[in-house]
Amino acid sequence: MKSSAVAIRVFGLTGGVASGKSSVGRIFRGAGLEVIDADEVARAVVRPGSDGLAAVKEAFGDEVLRADGSLDRGALGTRVFADGAERRRLNAILHPLIGMETAARVKQLQQHGVQLACYEAALLVENGLADAFRPLVVVALPVALQLQRLIARDGLSLAAAQQRILAQQPLADKVALADHVIDNSGDRAALQQCALRVLRDIRASQAAAATKGAD
Repeated sequence: MKSSAVAIRVFGLTGGVASGKSSVGRIFRGAGLEVIDADEVARAVVRPGSDGLAAVKEAFGDEVLRADGSLDRGALGTRVFADGAERRRLNAILHPLIGMETAARVKQLQQHGVQLACYEAALLVENGLADAFRPLVVVALPVALQLQRLIARDGLSLAAAQQRILAQQPLADKVALADHVIDNSGDRAALQQCALRVLRDIRASQAAAATKGAD
């Protein structure tokens, strides 16, 4: 393991449910960027035997567990998206755990000499973290298309899909806070082209800052 004296820069990647945020994260990984996925971190902190899973079970009961004792994310999601108080209750349990695990992963990357990474999180703006992860990249598309893709992806009813979109801050609000916006209203090729252009810009800015700091 090698260490680096240069501080790591972690920029944010967010969007709305079914906006294509995860697709952009995969494009970034394919371009050699380290990406910390908040969804993956969230799964890690509630793995079987974890304190996080025990806390969720205590708060929501056995009905959110599968027969093997693991978390039934579908059942939990259905419950919390239907009730704002329940959603806030879950977030109060998970967000501190996710924050600690994310910080540990960032530290590990820095210890390996990584100078630029991405934090991919659906609720980055909702949690007041936009300024902590600049530049902020937002993946956006028209709400009608977002709804259509969510229904197709998750097999939800129209009402359930609308409920999940309304549970998040409007995409327009996130776009207003963005340093870079990636339009996902087109096909996969167009998304990749736009994502790689944004990543080139961020890398160029990082390189320029590093050069300035060395002067």
